Formats: sequence, structure tokens, C-alpha cells
Amino acid sequence: MLRLTKFPRLQKSVLIDDQVTSAFARLSIITSRNIYTTHLCSKEIRLKNEKVKVGNSKYGLVEGETIPEMANLDQQEHLFPDADTPNRLFNGVPYKELHIVNIKSTPNNTIMTFTNFKGKVLLLHSAGTEGFKNAKKGTNLAAQQAAITLGNRVLEYGVNTLRIRVQGIGAGRMSSIKGFQMVGLNIVSITDDTRVSYNPPRPRKQRRV
Repeated sequence: MLRLTKFPRLQKSVLIDDQVTSAFARLSIITSRNIYTTHLCSKEIRLKNEKVKVGNSKYGLVEGETIPEMANLDQQEHLFPDADTPNRLFNGVPYKELHIVNIKSTPNNTIMTFTNFKGKVLLLHSAGTEGFKNAKKGTNLAAQQAAITLGNRVLEYGVNTLRIRVQGIGAGRMSSIKGFQMVGLNIVSITDDTRVSYNPPRPRKQRRV
């Protein structure tokens, strides 16, 4: 419950259900949720040590910001993945036996390996072996070009349907996937397997440039 003694203007009367009544007489039905103490159109808020501007956006609210909505699972017939996904056929091959492309995206390079479903490495390629040097290896252009080259080698190997597993948060994450799509490979699923540590060691100090 909210003590109205902190609000001098509300000590005498409060508007409830279009009727002015005594605040202390109807104190039991007034909760803290009915009284707002902050401005609704705040111009900025402080997040850690930085100021973040907020307010009405000219693009309007996106889905999920207006009212809470929950997906009705009964109306969705085909959900992916489900219990039968490992045995589902894709181009005549079960999902659990599809070949896998592993993408390791770091700030300095993008390394890609093509393996079978057992994990045996069949092909290996990276932005460095593509010909990019030094800081250019970590760009999205280098990752896309390396993915196009590896994708053509995968097609020559005789595989056109595969899965993709992504690790890391480098610049070549999405551009490498786009490169595989450009060569005409059928990508069944994309798995983000980036490792997350919930109790990491102390990070390095901030870099000075």
C-alpha cells in the first residue's frame, strides 16, 4: 500500500470511479499501481554511465510493446524443431545425418569447416587462406568471399543440403551465411552455439587507441 502522507495534494481527496472521496476513507482500494510518480514522457534515462534518450518514436511501437501476447501452440501445426525432427527427410537425407558447416567468427578472422554428421572434417577454409591479410581478415567482406569459395567446394563434393552452426560474435557471422546462400546451398537450419560464461574471469582492461 502507498502512504498518501507523502503526497500533500492527495491528502484531502482522491478521484476514484468519477467520485471525489476522502483519501483515508477509501485507503484500502488505492494501491501504488494507480499513482504514477514519474513523468510519462521522460526525455532521457541514465544507463550505467551513459544517458539514453527515450520518448515517442516516429515509427510507432513494435509488436510486443503494447500488450502482452502469447502464441497459441494449438493453432500452430508444424513447429520446428519437434520430437520427430531428427528423422525428418530433407532432400532424401534424415536431419540427423546432414552435413554440417561450422563457422567460427572472431574479431580477427572467420574460420569455416565442413564436416559430416559424425564430426569428421572434410573441408577447411578461412578468410586468411582466401588471401586477406592482417585486419582485413576480420571484415564481413572477407567472410562472405571465403564462404562463397567453400560453398563451391561443398557443391563439388556432392552435397547441396546442410546445416550451419555458428560460434562467436565477429563481423563475419551473417555475411558468411549469406555467402553460402549465394552459391545455391539449401540451408536447413542455423544453430547459434556461441559459448556463454555466467561467471567469467575478470576481463582485460579497455584498449586505448
